[in-house]
Amino acid sequence: MDMIENLFAFHTRLDILFKLGLTAVLGMIIGMERQIKRKPVGLKTSLVISIVSCLLTIVSIDTTYITPAQSNVNISFDPLRLAAQIVSGIGFLGAGVILRRENDSISGLTTAAIIWGAAGIGIAVGAGFFVEAIAVVCLIIISVDLVPLIMNYIGPKQLRHKVLLIQLKVEEHEKITNIVESIKAKHIHIKTLKIRDLEKSHLIQITATVHRLKKTVEVYESIKQIEGIKAVELQDL
Repeated sequence: MDMIENLFAFHTRLDILFKLGLTAVLGMIIGMERQIKRKPVGLKTSLVISIVSCLLTIVSIDTTYITPAQSNVNISFDPLRLAAQIVSGIGFLGAGVILRRENDSISGLTTAAIIWGAAGIGIAVGAGFFVEAIAVVCLIIISVDLVPLIMNYIGPKQLRHKVLLIQLKVEEHEKITNIVESIKAKHIHIKTLKIRDLEKSHLIQITATVHRLKKTVEVYESIKQIEGIKAVELQDL
């Protein structure tokens, strides 16, 4: 009997180590995708989130069956009580990577979603859904990297364009109209236009869209060549 119990315990430990190892591999894949893109949450963070989520899920499920077996009292547990708290707790980490820029644009939402996904993958592996977890990682990588590339060619116009914030310094107000028309002629679609008078010059603030395949540096160089512009500041939103 003792030998059977020891074999069962050994098998259980191997199963736990397999789950943790698989979670580490899947978390590493997601983390590398963020690391390559130089995002705030990279390899180490994704690994920690996925592995610890997997461990807490295993502990939550196993204690549901171990504790009643070791006690004469009829005790009932929710096998995923810790996993439910993981989902809530990850929200704090996700909020930490969402940033609001000076131009009121929001960044970091994809990274926050990746954090939530890494926790979900850890929970799935810990609960024994190995194939599903692997499939989710593949779908996440496809959704984050491959789908946007496809949309650049066959997607709706709104998805094939990126937004740029352009600030121009112009000294002669008579040239403002020509400058705006010259920008439009370079296939830069102006969405909003704001002109502000400075002490000895004029500040033109433009929100525009260009095709995603067009490099931001190319847009900068083409605007810089327009006559009458003294300074250019360009930001990719």
